[in-house]
Parts: sequence; structure tokens; C-alpha cells
Amino acid sequence: MSEPARAFRTSEDDSHRGAGPLQDWLAAIKRYETEEDRGLKVPAADNTPWGPRLVQPAPAAAEEAEAADISELMAENLMLKARLQVEQDRQDSLQTALAVQIRELREHIAQEMSTLEELRAGREAVQAEYDAFQAERDSLRRACDRAVAERDSVRAERDVLIAERDGLRGDRDLWRARAEALAQPLFQTKA
Repeated sequence: MSEPARAFRTSEDDSHRGAGPLQDWLAAIKRYETEEDRGLKVPAADNTPWGPRLVQPAPAAAEEAEAADISELMAENLMLKARLQVEQDRQDSLQTALAVQIRELREHIAQEMSTLEELRAGREAVQAEYDAFQAERDSLRRACDRAVAERDSVRAERDVLIAERDGLRGDRDLWRARAEALAQPLFQTKA
């Protein structure tokens, strides 16, 4: 190893520190043991003691990780499908409830419109009856006015006739008095 790498402090106690190459060898052994514990396959050491080591995961560990990832993805996919189905069912139930409410609202509006049409027809019938009543009242007023005018004319004629009768009575009395005055000498006896 290079000189700066040898000077790098390790996590070992200072009391257990050995010489430089021995310390590197112990660190390599520890690293090798920990890589085996993690299930990593360590390639065979080449003849260069200080060369870089390539650690490749064991095929079983990679397959297990891939299988775990696939099973996790499948579980997540199933969960998402279940959520999607729940949401679709919820949306269907909301659409059904909305359709029922819209249908009820349309029926209510149709009932209200028929009631409104009945009220409008009733109002038109009442208006027609009122107009007929007004026309009849106006005709009765005109007939009453004609009757009052005829009564007044009849009273005037009666008053004229009464005046003529009184005049004729006066003429009659006058003619009677004249006739009696003329007839009196005829019926007088000579004494």
C-alpha cells in the first residue's frame, strides 16, 4: 500500500497495533470475514496482496433480493389494484346515488311544474270568471242606468200627465160652472 494508507488510523485499540504489514493483513482478514457474513462472494485472492478486491454478490442473495423486490412490487401492485377497485366501486356508488338524486330532483321539478301549470290554469279560469263578472256588472250598470233614465222619463211624463189632468179638471170645473150658470135661468120658475 501507499504510504498515506498505512498512516490511516484504524478503529483498533492502540495497544493491539502491530507493525504496518501485519496491521494491513489483520484488517483484510476482518474485512473478508464481514463480507462472508453478509453473504457476499469474495473472489479468490490473486497473487498481488495489495491489489483491489472486487466483491460480487452471491447469486442466491441477488435472486432473493430480486424475488423480494418482485414480491414487493407484486404486493404493491395488488394493493394498488385493490385501492383502484375500491375507488371505482366508490365512484360507481357515488354516480348511482347522484343519478338517483337527479332522478328524484327531476320528478320533484316535474311535480312542481305540473302544480304550477294547474295554478296557472286556475288563475286563468278565475281571471276569465272575473272578466265575465266585470262585463256582466258593466252590462247591469248600463241596464240600471237605462232603467233610471226610463224611470226619470216616465216620472216626467207622469208629472206632465198630472199637470194636464189638473188642467183638464180645472177646465172641467170651469165649464161646469159656466154650464150651471147658463142653465140656472132655464130652470128658474117665475113667481
